[in-house]
Formats: sequence, C-alpha cells, structure tokens
Amino acid sequence: MSLEWLTKIISTYWPMFLRGAGVTLYISIIGTVFGFLIGLLVGVVRTIPLPEKGIKKYILKVINFILSVYIEFFRGTPMIVQAMVIYYGSAQALGIDMNKSIAAIFIVSINTGAYMSEIVRGGIISIDKGQFEAAAAIGMNHIKTMRYVVLPQVIRNILPATGNEFVINIKDTSVLNVIAVSELFFNTKSVAGNNFRYFESFTVACVLYFIMTFTVTRILRAIEKKLDGPDNYILMGNQMQV
Repeated sequence: MSLEWLTKIISTYWPMFLRGAGVTLYISIIGTVFGFLIGLLVGVVRTIPLPEKGIKKYILKVINFILSVYIEFFRGTPMIVQAMVIYYGSAQALGIDMNKSIAAIFIVSINTGAYMSEIVRGGIISIDKGQFEAAAAIGMNHIKTMRYVVLPQVIRNILPATGNEFVINIKDTSVLNVIAVSELFFNTKSVAGNNFRYFESFTVACVLYFIMTFTVTRILRAIEKKLDGPDNYILMGNQMQV
C-alpha cells in the first residue's frame, strides 16, 4: 500500500466517502428502527395465547402461520438475494419502479424485523409466568399485560441484541450496492475503479466502517448503563442506603 496514494485518495475523494457513510448510517438507522417496530409487533402477536375454541383460535393459527413463513423466509435467505428479488422482481413482475433509497430501507426493515421478532419472542418467554398470572388476576388482558408489565422489561433485556442488529445492519448495507444504492461500499468501489487502487480505497472504507460500528457500540453501552441505574440508591421510605 502506498502512503502517497492513500493520501491522494483521501484528499480527492473524501466527499464521496462521507456521502457513502452518511447514506449507510441513514439506511441503517431507519431500517433498524422500523425493523424493531415490526419485530415488536410480530413478537407480541406470536405470544398471544390461543383460545381453547372459537373462531379466534383459527384466526390466530392462520396469522401465526403467515408470520412464521415471513420469519423463516427472511431469516433463511441472504439479504443480497432479497434485494434483487424485491427491487428488480417488483419492477419486472408488478411494474413497480421503486425509489432506490426507499427500496433499501424497506429491505433492511423487513429483514431486521424477521430477526427482531424472534429476539422479542424470546424476551417475552423469558419473563416469569407469575407476572402474567398476576396481571390476569387483576383483570389485565394480553395487550395491557404486554404494555404495562412485560414489554418494559423485554425492551431493556433485548437492548444488547438490538444494538447488535444495528451494527450488523451498518455492515450489511454493503450488499445494497447490487441495486445501485450509493452507500459506502458502492462509492468506494467507484473510487477504486477510477484509480485501480483497491487496497488503499477499501482501507479507507474499513476505517470508516470501524468508526461507525465502534461509535454505535459505545453509545448503546452508555444507554444500557444509564438504564441499569446507579449502583447505590436510597429507599425513600426509611432513607436507608443500599
């Protein structure tokens, strides 16, 4: 690797690198937020207890089957293939000309939602059954139990896994270059193609990816620590320090 070429590439093409990094963060943030909301909804629906009889039982079975197909499909196929099918397939089969950025956010969102739904479901299952029984004993239905009792605990417990999905999305946006989204990898490939200096160009990309993922990881750890609260606290009733 030539230091001279590395300096030249950074000084000449830094706007392209920054634009690519900005698009990568934009897609990752929005895709992760939407994916989290999708996963939260799907995870809650899949944990609704089936009634013993009646039409609701069969409706829930059908919904759970559809959601299971969605989860297994998007967890069992690569995002790069999903991008090709959704973007180019929708244009050829349905005549839908999707905006590249909207298509990218949609792809990342539904892919993340499939993974997050299982994370949420696992978090709900991990909550002690006694809390569900106590909520039912005071007249709470499933929705109120989730909203006021279960989900606040689940969201805190799955925060590390959610952060991990965010970091993965930052890296996995690189596959969206197959639909010509101008994220970091796509712009870096263009820079390398202009100079035929792949080593130096992708070294810059590696550093930028590392900076983004490292920063996100530290921010999420700070949030987790904040949610944990102080190590020492005071009980207001008797002012006894614990």
